[in-house]
This record gives sequence, C-alpha cells and structure tokens, in this order.
Amino acid sequence: MNFISELKDGDRVNSQYLIVSVDKGVTTQSRNYLNINLQDASGTIIGKKWDIEENDANIFVPGNIVQIQAEVLAYKGALQMKIISGTPLSQEGIDFTHFIPSAPVPKEQLEEKLKDYVASLQNPDVKKLTAYLIKKFYDKYVSYPAAVHNHHAFASGLLYHSICMADDAEAICKLYPSLNRDVLIAGTLIHDLGKTMELSGPVATQFTLEGKLLGHISIMQAEVREAAHALNMEGEIPLIMEHMVLSHHNQPDFGSPIPPETREAMILAMIDDMDAKMNILDKAYEGVEPGQWTQKIFTMDSRYFYLPLYTKKN
Repeated sequence: MNFISELKDGDRVNSQYLIVSVDKGVTTQSRNYLNINLQDASGTIIGKKWDIEENDANIFVPGNIVQIQAEVLAYKGALQMKIISGTPLSQEGIDFTHFIPSAPVPKEQLEEKLKDYVASLQNPDVKKLTAYLIKKFYDKYVSYPAAVHNHHAFASGLLYHSICMADDAEAICKLYPSLNRDVLIAGTLIHDLGKTMELSGPVATQFTLEGKLLGHISIMQAEVREAAHALNMEGEIPLIMEHMVLSHHNQPDFGSPIPPETREAMILAMIDDMDAKMNILDKAYEGVEPGQWTQKIFTMDSRYFYLPLYTKKN
C-alpha cells in the first residue's frame, strides 16, 4: 500500500484510498474534471481526474474505498495525484483503520481516563448530569472525530480533545483554587457532545442536516436541559452547565450566542481554543523541516508558522 504520507513527486501509485469528497471543476478550455479528496490512515491528498468517464460518478463517491492508479505531482509546493483510473472495492470485510487517521493515544486508554474523570466528580448533581449525558452518547463519543476538517479530525478525536482539555483543566485548577474543579472538568467532558449529532461519523465525515441547521452548541444546550428534566434535577447546576455549553466558543462570530460569564465558563472557552489551535499547528507542522515555514493556515488568521531550528532533533 502506498501510504499518502510517504508519497514523493514522480511516484506511480496503484493503491486503495477512501474517497472523502468530490467536486466538479471546469478548465479554462471548458473541460470538466473531478477534484477528489483521498484519504488513508496517514493523511489526505487531492487527486485530479482530468478525463471524466461515464461511470466515474458511481465510482468516486464519498465513503467508497477505491483502487486508484495515479501519478504523484508537485504543484504550488504541495503534492497531488493525477488520477488515471479508479476501481470501486467491496466494503465487506474492509478494515477501516487503514483509511481513517486515529487519535495518537489508544482509544482504550482514553476511555479509562474518561471513566476516572467522571468517577472523580464530587458534586452529586454535576456527577449525575455528566454521567447521564456521557452514557447517552457513549458509543459515538468515543469513536467520532471532533470536526470535519479543522482540529482533531480523526477517529476518536472528539474523546481525545475532551480528555486533553480535562487534563489542562486539572492542572489549571491547582494553580487557581478559586475555580470549581467539578464544574470545569464536567464542562470539558460534555461541551462538545452535540457533535455526535452534528457530524455523520468517523468515515468520510460530513455535517448532518441537524448539524447544519442547529449546530452542536444549540443541540447540546437542549440535551443538557432535557437531561436535567429526566433526572428531576433542580437548582443552579443544570443552568450553569447549559451556560458552559452555550459560551464555550467565547463569541458570536465563533458560534456562541452568549459570552462566558462565570470563571469556569471563561476558562473552558480558553482551554477549548488553546487545544484546538495546538492540534491545528501540530498537523500543519507535519513534514515541515526546522528552519522552514508551514503552509498558510486559514483557521489561524491565514498565517504561516515558522519551525525554529531549536526543534531539530540531534
């Protein structure tokens, strides 16, 4: 198998890839072509099919595993494939771990940490509400990505993002004891659970209709309220947790209808932003040598980032 991360300019490829997305384009000579996003466990690459055949619409379909014959070419500083042909493969018995990038920490280890964090909650209402919501969405929570393209866009990325945030929150609470540790930890664990309904799953991830019309923040705020009713829970905690969910993107431009207005909500939004940006940077730095720059990162104000020489390994 020709893994995408190992491809070089001039390589000839005959290998299997997951079709992530397909767009039609038109050349300056008014000829149609296909712009195909291909993926395996090591990464993604854009493929161009310039000579469109009648059956291509049935072959190059998001979610299909296709045997690709292609040439690898360098274009504007990045590699892409010139696709010669594609043959659809039966998905029966396919091991999708070959085609879907996964979290850098084993899923079982992340699940164990999740269990430990929930068990560590001392406030009975916080613990009951958090455990209820995690149980409701558990199977999707531990396998879904956290995004379609941007940060933590890999299998179990949602859980990995949440556990990384919980680890950050644990350390921050030791520095700032005025923070309510239970509320903040619970916020890290449930704030993005709405993505289990916003996204279609770990294979060829797309936004669902509910995700496009409502978004994960609105979805999750409603789920927190519904959970509180199901648990006959009254008092301030359910309201505080709704506020944590609604404000964790910090401002309306990023999807939050209200800004953080408690200490815990403010820290949650800061941790969420930091963890997302660090993951975006880690991905951007892949393949960059010390002393060189990343490609332009559109989600980071369209900036380029430099990899200092001190990062060079001896």
